Parts: sequence; C-alpha cells; structure tokens
Amino acid sequence: MKKAYGYMREVKGELKKASWPWIPKGKGEKGFKRFKELTDSTIVVFIAMMLLGAFVSLWDLILFEIIKMVTGI
Repeated sequence: MKKAYGYMREVKGELKKASWPWIPKGKGEKGFKRFKELTDSTIVVFIAMMLLGAFVSLWDLILFEIIKMVTGI
C-alpha cells in the first residue's frame, strides 16, 4: 500500500509541473486571448488529424487499385 501511495504522490507532483492549456496564466486576460494556448493546440491537432486521414485514405486507394489489378476483379 505504501508503494501505491508513493506512486500517486509522484504522479500528483508531475501533473502539477505540466502546462494545462485551459488554466490561463495571466489574470487580466479576457475572452479569446484567455484560451489562446488551448485553441492553438486544438487547431494543430485538427490539422494533423486531417493530414493523417488524407494520407491513410490515399494509401488505401492505391493499395485497393493494386490488389484489384492483381486479382483481376
């Protein structure tokens, strides 16, 4: 039980060191500026997701056509 407690204490300490984008750093920030890091991160993730989806779809189409030519379907 001591190991589990020690582990959870370490996890809590590490989580305090992390940068949480939904907790604004500046007290005087209002509106969109308050969550700029969060929105920027969300946009980057969305663009990466779209690019990866396009890449996978392209390779799926290419491999489908190759298999279709090989099997003669």
